[in-house]
Amino acid sequence: MYPVARMFYQLAVIRTAPPLPITGTHVSHHRCWPWDIDLWMELNNGRTLTFYDLGRIPLARRTGLIDVLRKQRWGMTMAGASVRYRARIRTFERVEMQSRVVGWDDRFLYLEQSMWKGQTCCNQIVYRSAVTDGNGIVPMHRVTEALGIDPRSPPMPAWVQAWIDADAVRPWPPSR
Repeated sequence: MYPVARMFYQLAVIRTAPPLPITGTHVSHHRCWPWDIDLWMELNNGRTLTFYDLGRIPLARRTGLIDVLRKQRWGMTMAGASVRYRARIRTFERVEMQSRVVGWDDRFLYLEQSMWKGQTCCNQIVYRSAVTDGNGIVPMHRVTEALGIDPRSPPMPAWVQAWIDADAVRPWPPSR
């Protein structure tokens, strides 16, 4: 089940937080509860993706994106992700999550998020996200215009660009 109460809590926590620039980093804190674990007594990989929602939505709120989406009657969807898992998050452990936009191209917004226990990075994800309306994907130049920001993306980190390039040659639909 989606952690609605946790999402409301995260949104309540940031209600007085200062706005962030579009590439600002939102920092949040989360705890792995017994209902978040798998058979190996650690944060379930699917629940990890849900945890990332708990950082990404408040980030969108603080950067003004949520207000723009509502005003324009746009939506937002995930169009791809790549996750790297490196350290276990066990029951009752607390993590710090860092969430930020790393750049955009003509169609997509790219976000990077990571979870940390102290100085140890437990996992990291890069997302490709699209703003949508009734006609499909809204071009990013319209999104940046609505946000009132420079339409030029900051330079994409090399590893993100490599993922974009690799994903572009991935066959779709996949072979059966």
